[in-house]
Amino acid sequence: MSNQNLVETLNEYFSLGINQQLDYDKFYLYSIITHSTAIEGSTVTEIENQLLFDEGISANKPMTEQLMNLDLKAAYEQSFVYAKSHADISIELLCTLASLVMKNTGSTYKTIGGDFSSAKGDLRLLNVSAGRGGKSYLAWQKVPDRLQQFCDWLNAERKAVDKNDIHKLYELSFEAHYRIVSIHPWADGNGRMSRLVMNMIQYEAGVIPSIVKKENRAEYIQSLALSQENDNSSTFVEFMLNHHIENLQKQIAEYKASMETDEVKGGQKIVAGGQKKWSETALRILDLLKQNPKISRKELCEELKINPSAVQKHIEKLKEANKIERIGGAKGGEWRINE
Repeated sequence: MSNQNLVETLNEYFSLGINQQLDYDKFYLYSIITHSTAIEGSTVTEIENQLLFDEGISANKPMTEQLMNLDLKAAYEQSFVYAKSHADISIELLCTLASLVMKNTGSTYKTIGGDFSSAKGDLRLLNVSAGRGGKSYLAWQKVPDRLQQFCDWLNAERKAVDKNDIHKLYELSFEAHYRIVSIHPWADGNGRMSRLVMNMIQYEAGVIPSIVKKENRAEYIQSLALSQENDNSSTFVEFMLNHHIENLQKQIAEYKASMETDEVKGGQKIVAGGQKKWSETALRILDLLKQNPKISRKELCEELKINPSAVQKHIEKLKEANKIERIGGAKGGEWRINE
């Protein structure tokens, strides 16, 4: 049933052209990063990350959290380079990505097994457990061999999987997520790394990457814990598949609402005689720009209750129609309305 739901949802997603929105890949990546770090405690919002990444505007949030997001962005960009080249997954490759994830927030450890640095992506030389009284992970001495087994398994599966079987491609990515987080190869950043590896596999396969939403953090952790307790990944894989379908369906609903899809083309309604009439959202943006020419994209998103990519799409359409123009840069500039 989930396979049918996945295919039907993806067909609608593509038929609406959601993946063809302006800067879709960029904004989608920002959403992935925001939610992945939020699961680890970051309070930086998606809009704040957009301003941080694109314009270098810092949020009024702890610097550690902002660095966590910047580091994860760099790691994702490198993972996409690997995915495009179809590079073999190796311990060295994984540790390189881990070093990017933890570059500015990692620590140096001094242990009986030796000194190591999570900021350099070193494999852990200590034993770890998940939370107080939680699951104890693999002894650190066994990590290298188990991680090599993981790499061998994943490289074989990537070659064997049917590239036309969307359901199997997603299952492989979720299984990889489960296996690497269960090994827990690093002292820090295992959650972010497991989600990154999952997304890298999806990116290589050309499918819509999964976002683990921060709102579903408890269910996500519980499904992982249940699978680890039973030594069976099926509970976790099923949760991830259903969660991905729900996220896509929500995006579809939000897209339809933001673009007023009843007879809307490119943000404009076609009325009698072929005359164009601007959608309510576009008119609302014009009104907000008139009220405050210095209004930011973040403030527009908050006022309109829609995502950054939808706001950007409307703004581009208004600019193309010469209804608005930007005077000055992102900092200190303002909008001019051309009546």
